[in-house]
Amino acid sequence: MREDDLAWVMAVSAQLAEAPHWSEETWLRALAAPDETDGVRRTALLAEVAGARVGFALASVVGPTVELESIGVAPDWQRRGVGSQLLADLVARLQAEPIEELVLEVRASNAAAQGLYARAGFATAGRRRNYYRDPVEDALVMRLAL
Repeated sequence: MREDDLAWVMAVSAQLAEAPHWSEETWLRALAAPDETDGVRRTALLAEVAGARVGFALASVVGPTVELESIGVAPDWQRRGVGSQLLADLVARLQAEPIEELVLEVRASNAAAQGLYARAGFATAGRRRNYYRDPVEDALVMRLAL
Protein backbone atom coordinates (compact mmCIF):
# COMPACT_ATOMS: atom_id res chain seq x y z
CA MET A 1 0.00 0.00 0.00
CA ARG A 2 1.23 3.46 -0.88
CA GLU A 3 0.11 6.96 -0.01
CA ASP A 4 -1.69 7.33 -3.34
CA ASP A 5 -3.90 4.34 -2.39
CA LEU A 6 -5.29 6.08 0.72
CA ALA A 7 -8.31 7.75 -0.88
CA TRP A 8 -9.47 4.33 -2.09
CA VAL A 9 -8.67 2.64 1.25
CA MET A 10 -10.57 5.33 3.18
CA ALA A 11 -13.56 5.09 0.81
CA VAL A 12 -13.74 1.31 1.25
CA SER A 13 -13.26 1.59 5.03
CA ALA A 14 -16.19 4.01 5.16
CA GLN A 15 -18.39 1.32 3.57
CA LEU A 16 -17.38 -1.34 6.09
CA ALA A 17 -18.95 -1.08 9.53
CA GLU A 18 -16.19 -3.20 11.08
CA ALA A 19 -13.26 -1.28 9.55
CA PRO A 20 -11.60 1.57 11.40
CA HIS A 21 -12.75 4.95 10.13
CA TRP A 22 -9.41 6.66 10.53
CA SER A 23 -8.57 10.15 9.37
CA GLU A 24 -6.20 10.67 6.46
CA GLU A 25 -3.62 11.90 8.96
CA THR A 26 -3.82 8.63 10.90
CA TRP A 27 -3.43 6.58 7.71
CA LEU A 28 -0.46 8.71 6.63
CA ARG A 29 1.21 8.12 10.01
CA ALA A 30 0.59 4.39 9.62
CA LEU A 31 2.35 4.37 6.25
CA ALA A 32 5.26 6.56 7.35
CA ALA A 33 8.66 5.10 8.20
CA PRO A 34 8.94 4.17 11.92
CA ASP A 35 11.45 6.92 12.72
CA GLU A 36 9.06 9.52 11.26
CA THR A 37 6.11 8.69 13.55
CA ASP A 38 5.60 6.62 16.66
CA GLY A 39 8.52 4.24 16.16
CA VAL A 40 6.22 1.35 15.23
CA ARG A 41 7.04 -0.53 12.04
CA ARG A 42 4.03 -1.46 9.96
CA THR A 43 3.33 -3.72 7.03
CA ALA A 44 0.64 -2.39 4.68
CA LEU A 45 -0.66 -4.54 1.83
CA LEU A 46 -2.99 -3.74 -1.04
CA ALA A 47 -4.78 -6.46 -3.01
CA GLU A 48 -5.38 -5.93 -6.70
CA VAL A 49 -7.17 -7.98 -9.33
CA ALA A 50 -6.51 -7.09 -12.98
CA GLY A 51 -5.16 -3.71 -11.86
CA ALA A 52 -8.21 -2.86 -9.74
CA ARG A 53 -7.86 -2.37 -5.98
CA VAL A 54 -9.97 -4.89 -4.07
CA GLY A 55 -8.65 -5.08 -0.49
CA PHE A 56 -6.09 -3.96 2.05
CA ALA A 57 -4.41 -5.03 5.28
CA LEU A 58 -2.34 -3.18 7.85
CA ALA A 59 -0.32 -4.75 10.67
CA SER A 60 2.03 -3.28 13.27
CA VAL A 61 5.20 -5.04 14.37
CA VAL A 62 6.05 -4.64 18.04
CA GLY A 63 8.90 -6.90 19.08
CA PRO A 64 8.07 -10.54 18.43
CA THR A 65 4.33 -9.78 18.14
CA VAL A 66 2.42 -8.40 15.18
CA GLU A 67 -1.04 -6.88 15.55
CA LEU A 68 -3.41 -6.98 12.60
CA GLU A 69 -4.80 -3.46 12.85
CA SER A 70 -7.13 -3.55 9.87
CA ILE A 71 -8.16 -5.74 6.99
CA GLY A 72 -10.85 -4.78 4.53
CA VAL A 73 -12.25 -6.00 1.24
CA ALA A 74 -14.34 -3.91 -1.15
CA PRO A 75 -18.00 -4.95 -0.86
CA ASP A 76 -18.15 -6.24 -4.46
CA TRP A 77 -15.16 -8.50 -3.77
CA GLN A 78 -16.19 -10.00 -0.44
CA ARG A 79 -16.54 -13.78 -0.14
CA ARG A 80 -14.24 -14.30 -3.13
CA GLY A 81 -11.05 -15.22 -1.27
CA VAL A 82 -9.48 -11.74 -1.15
CA GLY A 83 -9.36 -11.58 2.66
CA SER A 84 -7.91 -15.09 2.85
CA GLN A 85 -5.22 -14.22 0.33
CA LEU A 86 -4.34 -10.98 2.14
CA LEU A 87 -3.93 -12.92 5.39
CA ALA A 88 -1.85 -15.60 3.69
CA ASP A 89 0.41 -12.98 2.10
CA LEU A 90 0.83 -11.17 5.42
CA VAL A 91 1.72 -14.40 7.24
CA ALA A 92 4.21 -15.36 4.51
CA ARG A 93 5.96 -11.99 4.87
CA LEU A 94 6.07 -12.29 8.64
CA GLN A 95 7.45 -15.82 8.66
CA ALA A 96 10.66 -14.49 7.13
CA GLU A 97 11.20 -12.41 10.29
CA PRO A 98 11.75 -13.31 13.96
CA ILE A 99 8.03 -12.99 14.72
CA GLU A 100 6.35 -15.27 17.25
CA GLU A 101 2.67 -14.45 16.84
CA LEU A 102 0.04 -12.47 14.99
CA VAL A 103 -2.80 -11.12 17.16
CA LEU A 104 -6.04 -9.27 16.45
CA GLU A 105 -9.30 -8.14 17.97
CA VAL A 106 -12.59 -8.88 16.23
CA ARG A 107 -16.15 -7.95 17.17
CA ALA A 108 -17.84 -10.77 19.06
CA SER A 109 -20.77 -10.56 16.62
CA ASN A 110 -18.64 -10.70 13.45
CA ALA A 111 -19.00 -14.39 12.65
CA ALA A 112 -17.77 -13.98 9.06
CA ALA A 113 -14.45 -12.45 10.16
CA GLN A 114 -14.05 -14.99 12.94
CA GLY A 115 -14.52 -17.76 10.38
CA LEU A 116 -11.90 -16.21 8.10
CA TYR A 117 -9.41 -16.03 10.96
CA ALA A 118 -10.19 -19.56 12.19
CA ARG A 119 -9.65 -20.97 8.68
CA ALA A 120 -6.26 -19.20 8.66
CA GLY A 121 -5.31 -20.98 11.90
CA PHE A 122 -6.14 -18.33 14.50
CA ALA A 123 -7.49 -19.43 17.88
CA THR A 124 -9.53 -17.39 20.34
CA ALA A 125 -7.32 -16.38 23.26
CA GLY A 126 -9.59 -14.10 25.27
CA ARG A 127 -12.26 -11.43 25.37
CA ARG A 128 -12.07 -7.68 25.93
CA ARG A 129 -15.28 -6.43 27.47
CA ASN A 130 -16.86 -3.35 25.87
CA TYR A 131 -13.84 -2.88 23.61
CA TYR A 132 -15.75 -1.45 20.64
CA ARG A 133 -17.96 1.65 20.43
CA ASP A 134 -20.88 2.47 18.11
CA PRO A 135 -22.24 0.03 19.13
CA VAL A 136 -20.57 -1.02 22.37
CA GLU A 137 -19.49 -4.62 22.01
CA ASP A 138 -16.93 -7.10 23.27
CA ALA A 139 -13.90 -8.02 21.22
CA LEU A 140 -12.53 -11.51 20.89
CA VAL A 141 -8.73 -11.65 20.96
CA MET A 142 -7.42 -14.14 18.44
CA ARG A 143 -3.83 -15.38 18.03
CA LEU A 144 -1.85 -17.21 15.39
CA ALA A 145 1.52 -18.73 16.37
CA LEU A 146 4.10 -18.24 13.65
